[in-house]
Amino acid sequence: MLLISLCSHPCYTYIISSLYFMLLIYIQGADTMARQTKISVHNKSDKPDNIVIKQNHIIEKCLEIEKQLPPFMRDFFTYLKNGVALSTRLAYLSDVLFFCKYLIKETDITSAEEVIHITVDDFNKITAKTINRFIGDYCSRYAVESYDVVKIMENDNRALGRKKSSLSVLFKFLYRDEIVKENITDGFNPIRLPKQEPDAIKRLEIDEVALMLDAVDSGEHFTESEKKYWEKTKLRDKAILVLFVTYGLRLSELEQLNLSSFNFNRGEFRIYRKRGKEVLMPINKTCEIVIKDYVENERTSSELLDDENKDALFLSLQNKRMTTRAIRNLVKKYTAIVLGTTKENGYSPHKLRATAATSLIQQGFSIYDVQNLLDHDNVTTTQLYAAHKKNVKREIVKNFEWIEE
Repeated sequence: MLLISLCSHPCYTYIISSLYFMLLIYIQGADTMARQTKISVHNKSDKPDNIVIKQNHIIEKCLEIEKQLPPFMRDFFTYLKNGVALSTRLAYLSDVLFFCKYLIKETDITSAEEVIHITVDDFNKITAKTINRFIGDYCSRYAVESYDVVKIMENDNRALGRKKSSLSVLFKFLYRDEIVKENITDGFNPIRLPKQEPDAIKRLEIDEVALMLDAVDSGEHFTESEKKYWEKTKLRDKAILVLFVTYGLRLSELEQLNLSSFNFNRGEFRIYRKRGKEVLMPINKTCEIVIKDYVENERTSSELLDDENKDALFLSLQNKRMTTRAIRNLVKKYTAIVLGTTKENGYSPHKLRATAATSLIQQGFSIYDVQNLLDHDNVTTTQLYAAHKKNVKREIVKNFEWIEE
């Protein structure tokens, strides 16, 4: 009787209902955790598991976007799946979704309230002028609201060019498959991209690379608290920087490296480049020394690591594979020392890629050899770095006259 009278009291009724609500949330959370099963890879390809898992994450993001887009684009999804690189597929889908949201929010072309309900008839109303306004007016600067914060997004011509490319591919495909009646892409406004001048290419000079590697060895530029961290990671940091400036690796290529990527007996290591290209790279003596030094004297033994990270080459202090963000911050930190600037203004890993290209050409290697090493799609990209070599030739010839005036 006492229990019944207590439970009927308004105060206790509120407490009991609150406890019930909290228990319900806990059960739902536990159910969600239970459904988040660990990913198991049944891998019959030559790719290491970490790359397969990373690609799977990108595929999942693509599928999430595809679920939101109109059904008549389904064949376009198949085309992207088979026709372009995985990262490009994600970028194109993101741009298309962003454009569809623009149609709903900013135009009267469609009456749909959700992207998935946009129709073929709606898309047939779209003109080149619609696209030009979207890219030229809307995308150049727009606001994104998140909770109580309004973020102003501003895109340069390179970013606008990417969005234009995404929509061009979409509309050409829809026209080819007779989903839309006209090919409107010819009316898209051109987007001028600034021509990259050789002198504007940011890179380290050869003597600056030597200073950077000295800074890793000595640690003299760090505070006492920073030195505690440096003492635990200096061999790892040096190996990372040497690989960047020797091979001009892309950030993703270095982040994906494993212990099993290296075969020191054969003097080579394996990397996976854009569009899934598998490449064997020769190891020079310097790289072999710094990598072995790191693995043997600093890296945590694989026996002490979990299955996901035991093969990862470069580890954080938490014994996890280093993220691209952590590697980028590491490079910025050491290049900032050489440049005499703040960590925020240090060079990115891509600038070390430019450093490798310029240094190789200055050492006398042909632009075609450098193009092959760095995996440039077009030799004109490599020629930008060769322009510095031309300046050296000009100075030599200028100061080597046979006939005096």
